[in-house]
Amino acid sequence: MATFIKVTEQTSTYNHLEKMSIQELLVNINKEDKTVPDAVEKAIPQIEKLSAAISDKMLAGGRLFYIGAGTSGRLGIVDASECPPTFGVPYGLVIGLIAGGEKAITQAVEFAEDSPLGGWTDLEKHFISDKDVVVGLAASGTTPYVIGALKECRKRGIITGSICCNPNSPVSAAADFPVEVVVGPEFVTGSTRMKSGTAQKLVLNMVSTSIMIQLGRVEDNKMVNMQLSNVKLVDRGVKMLMEVLQLTDYETAKDLLLKHGSVKKAVESVSS
Repeated sequence: MATFIKVTEQTSTYNHLEKMSIQELLVNINKEDKTVPDAVEKAIPQIEKLSAAISDKMLAGGRLFYIGAGTSGRLGIVDASECPPTFGVPYGLVIGLIAGGEKAITQAVEFAEDSPLGGWTDLEKHFISDKDVVVGLAASGTTPYVIGALKECRKRGIITGSICCNPNSPVSAAADFPVEVVVGPEFVTGSTRMKSGTAQKLVLNMVSTSIMIQLGRVEDNKMVNMQLSNVKLVDRGVKMLMEVLQLTDYETAKDLLLKHGSVKKAVESVSS
């Protein structure tokens, strides 16, 4: 069995941070951040397998769940909440769960992540089934709330994935499709909201975007199904429509867009 080393807790390679100037701090943090994309690149084969498994389930009508604690949980909620406005999918298709519930999104909830049964309890509230996929998010790879949920899922034939920043971690062992992005010690020892959080965010971007493209929510390179929920998005949609339909009048394109509610539907109305 491979040895589990908690790289995320190893001592920073920088000493006496309190003696650094602001410029030195920023330069060194940036230097560390630059290593994250390279670590993500090494994990692309794992990310591909996870994304393909999720796509298959969602194309068949399943949902995607992210489940995590602390920073990891919050990142999952951010990614899930951005799918409806960006890609026009219904709320509830991608769901983010965090140990401690909604309060934990903005405040730390003591010991919530230490419950091995809490994650599964939260999933049950959403009537989870083997049609769905559950991805556990844990920078350390040791969060009981996440590991317990994945183990219960596997007992019930629910496909599982994980994203963590330690090699050969317990959460990876509990997942069908583990992703491990090993970014090394943090600038501030153990502060996994930094490089580890950045790595998880990058992976989540890759996973959800590739899946939504597979689901037909993007055409060419455009978000043709985005929700028109603010002035900026309406303006983007109008310009998109003008380009696709080769319209020269802004107001005409805007009227067409607002009438049909999305770029895709507006284009289809002209093409049909």
